[in-house]
Amino acid sequence: MGNGEIDRFPVGQLRARYNNLAKSAVYNRLKALGVRPQTIGNKAYVNAEQLRLMDDLHQFIQSGGTTAEFLERRGLQKSVGDSSGLSSGLSTAQPNDIIKLVTAIASEVASKLQLPTPEPDPLAYFERLEQAARNGWHLSTSEVAYLLDLSPTTVEGKGDRFSEAGFIFTRAGYRTQGEVAWRISKPRR
Repeated sequence: MGNGEIDRFPVGQLRARYNNLAKSAVYNRLKALGVRPQTIGNKAYVNAEQLRLMDDLHQFIQSGGTTAEFLERRGLQKSVGDSSGLSSGLSTAQPNDIIKLVTAIASEVASKLQLPTPEPDPLAYFERLEQAARNGWHLSTSEVAYLLDLSPTTVEGKGDRFSEAGFIFTRAGYRTQGEVAWRISKPRR
């Protein structure tokens, strides 16, 4: 991929990327676009091209369009009797041809709209954890789960103290909503 471009993006983070869009809406968009995330372990990812397509659809919907209009404009609408999610012309194309087409369309749309394409920083959560440790903040279970891309149940199941990503998480009471509060620290060297 090179030049800082991501090669995969966690499906679990798409809701946050699209302004806390409902989980069902994210999956409806994936299905409508014919995007099939790749599963690695117990996590699903979309590749850079699929993410650009999802971003383009989100921008289109935010500007007042619908998913059906987007699919029609891109030539991605289902043909009658076609269950692949792609028009018959695209269903016979090679994967590299589809990637080139989607990239070209995304570039064209971005240049027409003159919108910068935001590149998420995959290391941003380290900065947030570092800041929480430095300032002595107590994060809720759901905040820790979000930053570590884990479920809140998984975080709570780790016990009173665990290490992850070079940080130590220690139970430190409860937050106002009844969630466990976690103190974040770094091991001394």
